[in-house]
Amino acid sequence: MEITRVFDLIDYQLRTYKLKDALAYKVDGEWKQYSSKMLLEYTRNVGLGLLAEGIKPGDKIAIISNNRPEWNFVDLGMQQIGVVSVPMYPTITVDDFIYIFEHSETKMVFVGDQELYEKAKEAAASVPTIQKIYTFDEIDGADHWTKLLEKGEESNLADLEAIKENINGEDLLTIIYTSGTTGRPKGVMLSHRNVLSNTMSVSDRLMVEKGKSKALSFLPLCHIYERTGVYFYLYNGVSVYYAESMETIGENLKEVQPHMFNTVPRLLEKVYDKIVAKGYELSGIKKKLFFWALNLGLKYEPNKPQGWWYDRQLKLANKLIFSKWREALGGNVQTINSGASALQPRLARVFWAAQIRVCEGYGLTETSPVVAASVANEEEMRIGMVGKPIMDVEIKIAADGEILVKGPNVMMGYYKQPELTAEVIKDGWFHTGDIGEIQEGVYLKITDRKKEMFKTSGGKYIAPQPMENKFKESLLIEQLMIIGENRNYPVALIVPSFDGLKDWCKIHQIPYTEDEEMIQKPEVINKFQAEVDKYNKYFGKWEQIKRFKVLTHPWGIDTGELTPTLKLKRRVIMDKFGKDIEELYS
Repeated sequence: MEITRVFDLIDYQLRTYKLKDALAYKVDGEWKQYSSKMLLEYTRNVGLGLLAEGIKPGDKIAIISNNRPEWNFVDLGMQQIGVVSVPMYPTITVDDFIYIFEHSETKMVFVGDQELYEKAKEAAASVPTIQKIYTFDEIDGADHWTKLLEKGEESNLADLEAIKENINGEDLLTIIYTSGTTGRPKGVMLSHRNVLSNTMSVSDRLMVEKGKSKALSFLPLCHIYERTGVYFYLYNGVSVYYAESMETIGENLKEVQPHMFNTVPRLLEKVYDKIVAKGYELSGIKKKLFFWALNLGLKYEPNKPQGWWYDRQLKLANKLIFSKWREALGGNVQTINSGASALQPRLARVFWAAQIRVCEGYGLTETSPVVAASVANEEEMRIGMVGKPIMDVEIKIAADGEILVKGPNVMMGYYKQPELTAEVIKDGWFHTGDIGEIQEGVYLKITDRKKEMFKTSGGKYIAPQPMENKFKESLLIEQLMIIGENRNYPVALIVPSFDGLKDWCKIHQIPYTEDEEMIQKPEVINKFQAEVDKYNKYFGKWEQIKRFKVLTHPWGIDTGELTPTLKLKRRVIMDKFGKDIEELYS
């Protein structure tokens, strides 16, 4: 069958795979599964129920919830009647809710739980276009989403089919408000064609046994990365199991035993740090074997022969040590897709050595999202690069190094902001704002964000992202930001890995008290200085961090320093820690 609209994937999956567990979610300690047939029935009834509520094609409906099957039922249901979804991060403020509701002219809202219901209700009170709020959880005094299903069951299916016939691939599918590191979010308009082109183009990059594989989903569905990922799963007959929370990912991996999942580098960094921390807890021969295997893995090159002796050692390391890493991920993981920010090359290296294929990709909300992706085999994998352009997507590098993109994945534009659209789409090329280069004629390497590069007072350019990534290889550094625009030299704000610091103190027999007290101790400050000195050696003299400040609390989404995709909000951090920065230059 021809697939031209995203909701066509439901019929395609039902005809092709007939999954018993198209979607699954844990309810009261048990995994509840929804078949392909149930997915079709629920989405139809959602669409019919919305029509019964007076919703019309072109209307906007917001979804604010953590990942769960209801998210998909509503998303795919509204698509079938030409309604435009406005997915929103559960973590943003009431003021952000109000802005997006008003800007998008939202008419209805779906929320996950009590807390989100209260936030949405508060925001909706000042937005007259909103007619009703439905909830996924049962909440006293609120309309439960199943009431909509009941209305749909009593409606005429022909009404829905008549509308579906008039929906085409060029129609607006969704408006996604970018989290942004500065200012108000922009509404990215994506069509069915934008997202479907991506869904199908990435299918040749990933190792997946169609109709027989499972994926664990935990990145937010309101972000196009995971959302397009779920459409990919629908298209390829991959069962989607939603993790209960970010805290239960480890447990859920062991239960579900997935074959693949999408992640961001920050989570892989945490997994790696925990593994290494456990290695330090070992003693004797076990500890020696652990770090022998680790050091072996850190030298791995997927696409280069390293000799029979290295291969023989790696085979033994996989049997003795790395097999336990694979077990911790459920035992079946074939591919991990990493995106949203740069992956440390050493992580890619060691996971590939451990037979865990971590494939880095690159894209933006405005490109639906994938522009380039790694191929999940040793021959075509290039550590430190984000792979090759996907099918039908062109990439060129501008004179100033900016990455330009053209293809069916490029957005329709920014909602109600034609002047901003014209700034980024010129002569059919989308200007990404990222700096990169093409290597070996086909592999894309990202070197930095155009807007994040800065010049010192001495006229030297510094690209902070690659530097920050390198310094975060330290087991003692959780987060780090480099500052130095128009200054004599670069400085850094450092958020420690307090788990790593505790382990270091334990090894060196330093009694650990409170976090705030420990980072004031001379021996701890000296250790951080040693770590900075160690990684400074990788950079030119003008780039090296001259002074730093160790902070007491991690940066987070809730506290405003990180975007929902865990990128640094540099302007916010500089404003919040302005006094500390000035002290570093005094």
